[in-house]
Amino acid sequence: MKFKIATVLIVCAMFMTNAQMKKWTLEECVLYAVENNISIEQFELDLETAKLDKSDAIGALLPNLSGQLSASNNVGFSIVPGTNAPTTESTFRANGSLSSNLTLFDGLQSFNRLSRARLNAIANQYRLDDLKDDIRLNVANAYLQVLSNKEALKVSKAQYAVTEQDLKRTKELVENGALPRGDLLEIEATAANQQQQIINGEGLVLISRVNLAQILQLTDYENFDIADESFEVPPSDILDNSAKVIFDKALTFRNDIKFSKSNVELAEKDLQIAKGAYLPTITGFFRYNTGYSNRNFIRDVNDEFFLPDFTDQLWIFDGVSYGAQMDIPIFNGWGTRNNVKRSKITLERTKLQFEQDKLDLETSIQQAYVDVTTFSKAYEAAQKTVEARQLAYEYAKERYDVGLLNAFDFGQAQARVDDAQATLIRSKYDYIFRIKILEFFYGIPLALD
Repeated sequence: MKFKIATVLIVCAMFMTNAQMKKWTLEECVLYAVENNISIEQFELDLETAKLDKSDAIGALLPNLSGQLSASNNVGFSIVPGTNAPTTESTFRANGSLSSNLTLFDGLQSFNRLSRARLNAIANQYRLDDLKDDIRLNVANAYLQVLSNKEALKVSKAQYAVTEQDLKRTKELVENGALPRGDLLEIEATAANQQQQIINGEGLVLISRVNLAQILQLTDYENFDIADESFEVPPSDILDNSAKVIFDKALTFRNDIKFSKSNVELAEKDLQIAKGAYLPTITGFFRYNTGYSNRNFIRDVNDEFFLPDFTDQLWIFDGVSYGAQMDIPIFNGWGTRNNVKRSKITLERTKLQFEQDKLDLETSIQQAYVDVTTFSKAYEAAQKTVEARQLAYEYAKERYDVGLLNAFDFGQAQARVDDAQATLIRSKYDYIFRIKILEFFYGIPLALD
């Protein structure tokens, strides 16, 4: 029985460990970041607010309707509502009214506000989508950095394993008198240096994992890790297009450019709204009033006064008024004129910002284009360097094994291989990311498989 309980506890512990150490793929990281980023949630709330502004603008085009009820009791001198006769008796009054107003013309300000609200909702959607694009790129870059550091750490550990074998063999040769003790010290120094590289590599892996977790806004750093994926340089014909072609296409779909352009359109609407204040405003109105009083006596056919009941008074003493009103702006301390000038300045500023955003995009694409070309050459050079360093290391090892090369020179050959392999790993992931950035500018979705 105890054995079964222990087995169950061990299985549960293993399950809990596996559950805690979930390994995230790149796709999972990107989806999680987009769905849980605080800035995205804030922008989504801004979008909801913009939609409410649109509803407000539609409501401003509709007539309003309000009602009013009042009741009062007067003790002492008062005027009887029905006969206009003075009285000192207690008088009770109840009144009700309905009123409605409709703006018939306001210099098209209400219609322009509705158009602006629609544009603002679209602009907020562009801003939200642009933020999502930036987060996807940031996550992909951080994810590739973790992979790069992990791969470099694996290489360092593999190199240390080879050095351990060399160290063991060198100890035997020194003990047998075949090699001087200085060679053993050189190998031990190389091994110690590689151990330091492994420690540094583990630190880089940890730091890059924490950085990725922070982008995902996760705080359980110890139990966060990525899947053991391996990415090779993807085939891409993106360089078949010139930087100008990529830029021209990017202008048609990039959310940051759409957002910047929509800001110009919003500023144009603001200017139209400001100019509308120069024109008169025409408002139509309709009002209905009725009331009751315990002193509303009226004459009957026999020329005698009587008090109608509550329902009859509501019909007898009701009334309707309707009409239109025009407000003509004449002078308001140059407020309207200054608002128009401010709107013109804002419009010019947004136009300049739009042009600057296009220039920034073109600069980014030109830089990305150059980066792909540069990192492509760097990656090819790193591959050739590793091949050459590996051949030189194998040749040096052969000479070292037969005593034709001292331990110091052999250690240098191994160190050059280590450096070349580390450079190759960095240049490979740098090249992959630069390809994906340029493809992203061209409208190709971000995917590393």
